[in-house]
Amino acid sequence: MSVSKFVVAALAMSVSAVALGAGAHGDGHGHGQGAKSGEPGKASDAGRSITVQMYDNYYEPESIEVKPGETVRFVVENKGKLVHEFNIGTPAMHESHQKEMMMMVEHGVIQGGKLNRDMMEMDMGNGMSMKHDDPNSVLLEPGESKEVVWKFSEKSSIEFACNVPGHYQAGMYGEVNFNSGDSRVRSLADASKSLNTAK
Repeated sequence: MSVSKFVVAALAMSVSAVALGAGAHGDGHGHGQGAKSGEPGKASDAGRSITVQMYDNYYEPESIEVKPGETVRFVVENKGKLVHEFNIGTPAMHESHQKEMMMMVEHGVIQGGKLNRDMMEMDMGNGMSMKHDDPNSVLLEPGESKEVVWKFSEKSSIEFACNVPGHYQAGMYGEVNFNSGDSRVRSLADASKSLNTAK
């Protein structure tokens, strides 16, 4: 990790500590995946697999490319020393979900590098729990690995992100770039770029 990312990570963790002390509360852990980001896919429909490794606080790869309507199987591995999340959604969905993740920290579900799985079953009083079992997301302890199978919708602004408090702010998110799949269009764009570079 570069020095600047380290400084940003340290600053984000400091801000998280202040927010925890302020006692912010979320709306409950029952977020949906939303139509804009896609829908759960079937493993049998996945045309390919992408391995995503989570470190403290970045992903490898940093971005992914998909086609509209494509179903992808993500093999997500936590290689870091902290609990991390892989969550597919729009920036607005991530912003909303960060409040829920803050609640998980406040209630002792997320404890640095561990998950208190008993606390995840706790009823938050609105019929919702903190199970974190939505199909667009996995929450992993260090060394754990799980899969997400996702069918992407039409082109929209989608990211994959870790919404554990402070992690997104430290830069732990990546873009989902849409590729039309039309190689003729790509070839023309590449040729045009080459001509512009040569000028």
